[in-house]
Amino acid sequence: MSRVEIYTKNFCPFCIRAKQLLDTKGIEYQEYRIDQQPGLRAPMIERAKGGYTVPQIFINDQHIGGCDEMMALDARGELDKLLAA
Repeated sequence: MSRVEIYTKNFCPFCIRAKQLLDTKGIEYQEYRIDQQPGLRAPMIERAKGGYTVPQIFINDQHIGGCDEMMALDARGELDKLLAA
């Protein structure tokens, strides 16, 4: 299985939606709550090459973007391939 990491905030609707998609697929992920651990924000921005909104999603250390980008990958049938790698 792939290693999935997601940077989130508690009441972010896009974060909730992204996690729901992963949960629906039965994918385990490491969640980093930047509202509870503000020190993770700077590393998130660096890893995301300037991306500062949440969620920021990584699969096997590859930055795939946010919720919309992950949903687009899923709609094209590409997300499952990344998750199976």
